[in-house]
Amino acid sequence: MARLPTEIVVIGASAGGIDALSTIFSSLPQDISVPILVAIHLHPGRDSQLVDLFLTRHSRPIKEAEDRERAQPGTIYFAPPDYHLLVDPGGILSLSADEKVNFARPSIDVLFESAAYAYGPNALGIILTGANHDGSEGLKIIKDRGGLTGVQDPKTAEVSVMPLAAIQKTVIDCIDSLQG
Repeated sequence: MARLPTEIVVIGASAGGIDALSTIFSSLPQDISVPILVAIHLHPGRDSQLVDLFLTRHSRPIKEAEDRERAQPGTIYFAPPDYHLLVDPGGILSLSADEKVNFARPSIDVLFESAAYAYGPNALGIILTGANHDGSEGLKIIKDRGGLTGVQDPKTAEVSVMPLAAIQKTVIDCIDSLQG
C-alpha cells in the first residue's frame, strides 16, 4: 500500500528539549512544506523566550501559536505557556486552558491526539527527551490512525523517561540518536 504524504509534524519535548529541538530544526530541509507544531513543557507563570531563542539559531519562520490562526507550511509553532495547543482539520490552531494532562499544560498528548484525529495517516509525531510519560498515549493514537512515529533514542536523550514511555506504548517507525 502506498504511503500518504505527511501534512503535519507534531513534536513533544520536556527536560533537555531545547538542544534536541535545535538539532531537529537544523536538519529540516529549507523547503519543508508542512507546518511543525511543538509542545514543550514550560513554567506556566513566565513568558516563553523560545521563539526569540530559536530565531537566533534558525532562519525559518518560528512563532508562538495564536488561537484560530491557520498553520502555514514551513512554519514552526510553539504552544504558549499554560495553554494546550490543538490543530483542527484544515490546519486551524486552537488554544485551550482546559485542565492539565499528565501534569502539563501544554500537554504533548493533547497536541498529538488532535493531530491524529485531524490528519490521520498524514500526521508525523515525534517524542524527544523528557521526564514524564506525556506524549506516549498521543503518539500511540497517531500510530493507530496510520500516522508515522519517531522517538529520540533514549540513550542519547538528556532525560530518557518520555522516549522510553513512547517506545513501550506503541510501535515506533524511527528511533534517532539526533547526533550527527
